[in-house]
Amino acid sequence: MDMAHQLLLYFGKTLSAFTYKELVMILVGLGLIYLAVVKDFEPNLLLSMGFGTILVNIPFSSALDQLVDGKLSEGALSLLFNLGIATELFPLLIFIAVGAMCDFSPLISNPRMFVFGLAAQGGIFLTMGLALLMGFDINEAASIGIIGAADGPTSIYVSNRFAPHLLGPISVAAYTYMALVPLIQPPVIKLLTTRSERAMRMTYVQRDVSRFKLIAFPIVITVAASIVAPPSAALIGFLMFGNLLRVSGVTERLSQAAQNELANIVTILLGFTIAATMTGERFVNPSTLLIISMGLVAFVLDTACGILMAKGLNLFLPKHLKVNPMVGAAGISAFPMSARTIQKLGQEADPGNFLLMHAVGANVSGQIGSVLAGGLLLALLS
Repeated sequence: MDMAHQLLLYFGKTLSAFTYKELVMILVGLGLIYLAVVKDFEPNLLLSMGFGTILVNIPFSSALDQLVDGKLSEGALSLLFNLGIATELFPLLIFIAVGAMCDFSPLISNPRMFVFGLAAQGGIFLTMGLALLMGFDINEAASIGIIGAADGPTSIYVSNRFAPHLLGPISVAAYTYMALVPLIQPPVIKLLTTRSERAMRMTYVQRDVSRFKLIAFPIVITVAASIVAPPSAALIGFLMFGNLLRVSGVTERLSQAAQNELANIVTILLGFTIAATMTGERFVNPSTLLIISMGLVAFVLDTACGILMAKGLNLFLPKHLKVNPMVGAAGISAFPMSARTIQKLGQEADPGNFLLMHAVGANVSGQIGSVLAGGLLLALLS
């Protein structure tokens, strides 16, 4: 009877500890699971993040650090967070996997697409300026702006350095908007281009990229980027190391392991561990909604910057070299969603229009551009 009484007391204590903030976050967790399972939006990450959010918002959950009889009891997710996020290990390991998945040959054969991978990062810095105007400090503003990188690992890496207390909403915004690129980009593109511009055809000449160029590319990019922005050396280095495993021709087993086993394991841990920051106390406040809204603004501005860069270049390029302005929008890092979106819009305007390979070149250049942008922020603010 005493044990039953104690269980009732403990049950009542747990229920009484619930606040509206925890209940809101449990609903957020269920919402993320819904997006993953029903809508198929970034399911590999949002499913883990959603379930973890439910887990950490149960009062006295052993998933988080708790004080028990005056002693600190280390929570499982808190431990993983300290080992993998606080040390920046998980985002870097994901970069190896991403690099192994990337095919840079469309960019190498058409290097002018690299311009759009840089231009489309303009939304990061514009959003950073808006965040400063809204009262965020410089480190918080940089962390909010980096959502516009459209690159989850870069967003996590930079925000963990500058504003770890904002890691939860920044991660949710980055990965959710990446999944929503096919919904976000078309209205912006249609607003800034005419139907005839969207129907513009671009000749694509398939050029053979030698093995030497494929191997030299990740090495040269790593050295150049590290010289320009030394704090980006780890980010760009891990990304390009993964790509070197892919293109070297002698590490096929390691490349496949990076693309499959490593990517799968770290994705599970990354999504689950980020949830450690998604407690009601941290997450449910007006600034969170503002951050998520500004993440959307960053994606919109990135898309606009890429389009306007293409339009600007077309003023000076001869007719046979002009660029379909939509290709500039593919310069964001959301690969391959953005490239597919550009191809779809091009064929809506002209069923015979084939822009995919041009858009892929701009899209993979965005992978490099987003890392460089993150590295510049780290260099300027560290």
